Amino acid sequence: MATPTKLLSDEERPGKTHYTILFMSWAGWLFDFYDLILYSFLLIPISQELGLTDMESSLVLGTSLAMTAVGGVFFGYLSDKIGRKRVLQLTILTYSIGTFMCGFSQGIVWLLFWRSVTGLGVGGEWATGQTYVGETFPPKVRGRYGAYMQTGAPLGIALATVVGSFFAPVFGWRAAFIVSVIPALLVVFIRKMLPESDLWLLRREAESKGTVLKKNKILELVSPALRRVFLFALVLTVFDMCAYWFTYSWLPAYLHKERGFSMAKSGLWMLVTQTGGFLGYAAFGHIADKIGRRPTYTLFSVVMAAGLLMITVFFETFVSMPSLILVCMFLVGWGTGMFGGYGPLFSEIFPTRVRGTAMGTAFNLARGIQFFTPIIITLVAVHYGLAGGISLAALFALLTGLWVWVLPETKGKRLVAD
Repeated sequence: MATPTKLLSDEERPGKTHYTILFMSWAGWLFDFYDLILYSFLLIPISQELGLTDMESSLVLGTSLAMTAVGGVFFGYLSDKIGRKRVLQLTILTYSIGTFMCGFSQGIVWLLFWRSVTGLGVGGEWATGQTYVGETFPPKVRGRYGAYMQTGAPLGIALATVVGSFFAPVFGWRAAFIVSVIPALLVVFIRKMLPESDLWLLRREAESKGTVLKKNKILELVSPALRRVFLFALVLTVFDMCAYWFTYSWLPAYLHKERGFSMAKSGLWMLVTQTGGFLGYAAFGHIADKIGRRPTYTLFSVVMAAGLLMITVFFETFVSMPSLILVCMFLVGWGTGMFGGYGPLFSEIFPTRVRGTAMGTAFNLARGIQFFTPIIITLVAVHYGLAGGISLAALFALLTGLWVWVLPETKGKRLVAD
């Protein structure tokens, strides 16, 4: 049996091993999100070659999001059973293979199947990586390091922007999927460089000695002790996921179709948004460690909502001031930095014995519900355009900032092997 490493106290600084865990989890999340969002940037050429309608394209995107729920529950449960390190490897291999095989799809059936496989891996990676980081870093800086891991998301979108907007028009959408198998190489480094989570090892040791009882992880989430906080966490994540996916599932196509942008210009504007996202994720953790989780969520949600309304409902009003609209694109990205809070927050409100299961289930059930998001946007667009559909994200952003106050403030909470 592996020996648990010494837990860090509040006063100690993270060392080389902890930064290695952070980097590998961050890289896994970067390529995780890249693989998930890449389809949005390839949607138009895929639809043209395979003859897909807008509704069929939305179905493919929605299915991959729905399968993240299955992957989140399954791999989250598995990480509590067999460890964080093993499952992190499995999730990266799963989403890499799924994305690679999308490049060989000859019709909607195989495209749906391989996007589903991608969704399975994507759903599991976030929960495992954030659990890893949350169990590794000391309380005083847990917020910022959890947010640092989350910066992989905007960088993943930025990479998808470059590949979808500049690589794919030259080499084709199939090649864009095929080269995306490269992240699988991360597994080699994870196997060699990462230790297992010390809290998980301590909990497993206690279970093996019989000093604590083993319980069904899924059933424990709906037990009287945890069901209230689990439900509140799930609703929070549903609101925020709606804000995110109502924004991003059709945003590149919105800029291209309704605002007349070329694919290259649409890509450049998306890079502005992801620059804001990267800085927002990084800033969220520092602010949350200073003033608390709840007020930071509220601040970021208001900024995101304001930016969204400017680039959709009020776009025509300020079309003569493109620099102002670009600033609002930046603010939309900055506001999505509130996703940098979920890893630390969920680490602090759920016990070690179900932490991976809780993270995977709450975060990815909420993302799985987003199966309906691209479809709803498509239906709303019939009467109000894509701008009308995307603008709904502002409402959900504000709901996120309000709902977070039903959860306890957990800034600085010390984790134990419970």
